[in-house]
Amino acid sequence: MSRYFVIIASLILTAATVAGGLLGKQPTPLQPSDAMADNPVVRAFADALKLVEENHAALPDNERLTRGAVSKMLHTLDPHSSFFNRQEFNEMQDEQSSKFYGIGITVNQRNGRLYILGVNPGLPAEKAGLRYGDALLAVDGKPAKDWTHADALKHVRGNRGTTVEVTVERVVERTNERPAERNTERNLTKTLTFQIERDEIPYPSVRNRFMLRPDIGYIGLTGGFNQATSEELREAIAKLKKDGMTALVLDLRRNPGGLLKQAVQVAEIFLPTDSEIVSVKGARAPKQVYRSDNPEPETMPLAVLIDHETASASEIVAGAMQDQDRGLVVGSASFGKGLVQTVFRLPWGMGLTLTTAKYYTASGRSIQREYTGVSLYDYYREGIRPPAKFKPMPNSKEAFYTPTKRVLRGGGGITPDVLVNLPEEDWQLRDACFEFVRQLIAGMVPSLPEYKLAQPNYEYQLRGNEFPINEPILNALRGFWRERPKFRALETKLGEQTEYVRRRLRAELITAAYGVEAGEQFLMESDPQALHAIEELPKAKLLNERARLFKPSVSIRN
Repeated sequence: MSRYFVIIASLILTAATVAGGLLGKQPTPLQPSDAMADNPVVRAFADALKLVEENHAALPDNERLTRGAVSKMLHTLDPHSSFFNRQEFNEMQDEQSSKFYGIGITVNQRNGRLYILGVNPGLPAEKAGLRYGDALLAVDGKPAKDWTHADALKHVRGNRGTTVEVTVERVVERTNERPAERNTERNLTKTLTFQIERDEIPYPSVRNRFMLRPDIGYIGLTGGFNQATSEELREAIAKLKKDGMTALVLDLRRNPGGLLKQAVQVAEIFLPTDSEIVSVKGARAPKQVYRSDNPEPETMPLAVLIDHETASASEIVAGAMQDQDRGLVVGSASFGKGLVQTVFRLPWGMGLTLTTAKYYTASGRSIQREYTGVSLYDYYREGIRPPAKFKPMPNSKEAFYTPTKRVLRGGGGITPDVLVNLPEEDWQLRDACFEFVRQLIAGMVPSLPEYKLAQPNYEYQLRGNEFPINEPILNALRGFWRERPKFRALETKLGEQTEYVRRRLRAELITAAYGVEAGEQFLMESDPQALHAIEELPKAKLLNERARLFKPSVSIRN
């Protein structure tokens, strides 16, 4: 039990060190003193664990018990201080270095099961033969029933060069069956098992880039902020400018944040020298102000998309653009995380992130949501589940001002300049469209054999006319739903939501044929928040021009 005893003591000592004001320092693994080993909290935990060992035949796993105790202790401080075991700490470090080791698949829930929605071209999963529409049954013999997306990723990741066994259910065409048998569900699938060697998988911040209009570029910076984020963004901007981009929609939706330094460097791309980006203030540490050091910033009109999953580092970028009048923020209110964590390495490869400071936007706003007296569950639930109709988050009464004297309020996330509510999506209808396309591309819809997909083409560039949804497809969809009790009731929705169904069918077909990024590109053409961002770009241009009148002249990049 001494190993877990030392972990607790190390954590307490770490907390004491940070409370003393050592903001930003990275201590080496800590060893407890004899005095710390006699700490009442440590002794109480040790006594409780000993009591469990002596009185329970089914002993809980010591590491899980320790982790639960440490996590509870940390969460009494704030919602973002966290303890990581060896595997979790390694994964966090890998992601921050823009890579991890796995097989290269995109998975998500459909109809209560996990499905593979895409594979990374040239990586292990594609080479092994996994494909769009495969239902994940098991990983290394462990059933995937009731797994979340995160559970699946955790099981397929591992050390480079090791092998993982992936079992899937695949829809297959069977030509030796009688016509009356071909549409029975029991004859549609086949179980396949693949032995796949793990390899390095890129984990980019920029997940997509394309021309949204002839002169308007789109960059999906949705993959967090890691060590290469600013470099990836600069490369994406350079490539789109070669394609004719003169204005940009920067998508920070669903971006959970990451490294503070990279958030500063991303904001610096768009802000001239000496523009304040963010400041950080610890309880007993001097205020640290981060400013741009870029004499040649990008000056193209800019609209920034945010939503309720835009958090932390991505809020720093959105806040800097808003506070400096550099661009207009469009979408729904962000998560509201204004706390800064310092990463500490612990013995045995474990780690700790401990909140050591708050950050403030350039105008002086703190955007941290209230967490005192709120359970951890409710804190995160309220952050990522927006209300059906937008309700502004609580703002402080104190006013903050941009260079053009626009009024901003602090507290509870970043409120967009242009509020755009997304309609609630009918997940049941979406999943039913997915299941139909899964059968369609496998050649299992007899009236539409031309849609059978032999091999995806990941190099294809969308032209806008791919897979038009005509009446034969809609009629086949109706028949497909009628034959399956779980979808039968949806037929009445087809008349009410025909355009949505057409769009979902096209998105699934494009994803299956050309990859996840192509499917996202198609959906962006009808995304209400993206369309509003396009409309706001002329205003964003005027705002930026007015803001430059209040600042020293700088060289600009054309």
